[in-house]
Amino acid sequence: MAYTHITMKELGWIEVYHQLGLNPSKIAKKLGRSNQPIYNVVNFLKDGGTIVEYLNRYKRNKSKCGAKKKTFTKKQVEYIEDRVAEGWSPDVIIGRNERNLGCSVKTLYRRFKDSSFFDVKTLPMKGKRNPNGHQEKRGKQGDKRSLEDRSRAYPSFENEFGHLEGDTIIGKNHKSAVITLAERFSKLIIALETPGRKAKDIEVTLNRWFENLPKNLFKSITFDCGKEFSNWKNLSYQQDVSIFFADPGCPSQRGLNENSNGLLRRDGLHKQMDFNEVDQEFIASVAIRRNKIPRKSLNYKTPLEVFLENVSGLNNF
Repeated sequence: MAYTHITMKELGWIEVYHQLGLNPSKIAKKLGRSNQPIYNVVNFLKDGGTIVEYLNRYKRNKSKCGAKKKTFTKKQVEYIEDRVAEGWSPDVIIGRNERNLGCSVKTLYRRFKDSSFFDVKTLPMKGKRNPNGHQEKRGKQGDKRSLEDRSRAYPSFENEFGHLEGDTIIGKNHKSAVITLAERFSKLIIALETPGRKAKDIEVTLNRWFENLPKNLFKSITFDCGKEFSNWKNLSYQQDVSIFFADPGCPSQRGLNENSNGLLRRDGLHKQMDFNEVDQEFIASVAIRRNKIPRKSLNYKTPLEVFLENVSGLNNF
């Protein structure tokens, strides 16, 4: 049974019983307490103290109980700040365990919230976005292959390497775009420069990218239902890759890709950026930075490490 601190009411009864001549052990039985706390109070009263004085001293001593706030050395602070600057969360810092910080994930999060060492605003975004009532108004892809088709074609889809989720992120004034792909097993993010948002631009860009890869490295791509992917059949036939489409208004069916897009936005591909003014080297650098951050879901390996465990000899990412 957990110990409960003595209350002012109990102190009042101890004083009354003591004045009535009861010894501490009998008082303890009446109050359902162990003997020692009662002896402490009675001895204090015998020395001329009052109940109020005892309570004030008790509160002062009580405030000193419990674990002290975790502190870090200068080198540990520098290490944590460097990792956070690279996009690591406290969970990844502790889980990766590159350096023993002597604390849990919750403790490190608390130190961000209550310590002058760290700025909580520097942490990666936490939690899921709340629905905003948005209604999907885009038309459906004609004759598209659904997720049910994907399940039939790839019964082991959830647990095998080589399946991509794809989308575009749009730049300033909706006049430019970047193609984003996420490999589901390794969570590797791929970002590709494209000359425009039209279906032909997307088709040409993806065909050029596939030409630099080993044949059949990727088994399938799951796109959203945007018109920019309306040339999917040509891409599928030329690259021998299966292409499927999520349902309209259901971004959770491509959850990894949607989350990856948010990370890329925050890391450098902002909404007000004109992607026509940046090159593939810059776009790829944003994705590479994210691919080098360990993930809890990958047992604290990085997406790049897991990807390279499944393929070798690739130089075009």
